[in-house]
Amino acid sequence: MTRDIWLGLVAAGLLFSGTSRATQLITEEEAKLPPPKGAVAADRRGILRGPKVEVVSPGESVASPLKLQLKFESFGGAKIDPESVKVIFLRTPNVDLTPRIKPFVRADGINMLDAELPPGDYTMRVDIKDSDGRPGTAIFTLKVAPK
Repeated sequence: MTRDIWLGLVAAGLLFSGTSRATQLITEEEAKLPPPKGAVAADRRGILRGPKVEVVSPGESVASPLKLQLKFESFGGAKIDPESVKVIFLRTPNVDLTPRIKPFVRADGINMLDAELPPGDYTMRVDIKDSDGRPGTAIFTLKVAPK
């Protein structure tokens, strides 16, 4: 019985120790990469039925770690394909953040409670597809204030 209690305490300790740590979204080295040259292309032609990406959180300028919450919306009965989600930090060269974001992706959006980023402005692009293969893209800037 003492062994079971001890194992339970160890398991609980491991569980709680893993939840208090922020997830590194952008490293110091990546933050120092030069921004892309010229304008960032965004296709906004006509009325499209592709999925929409909306930035819910954070707001204006926030300190790190921050809550990164995006909402996905599909149309015409299609569903969002969570496997299609790609998140790119627009730099030269671009940095694919998809593997870091993947654990927080759901069909209705991204909910990352503790994203760690150095202070600065970070332009991000999120690409998604729905079950009908229609693409959707959003480009936004995260403004991270010094601590």
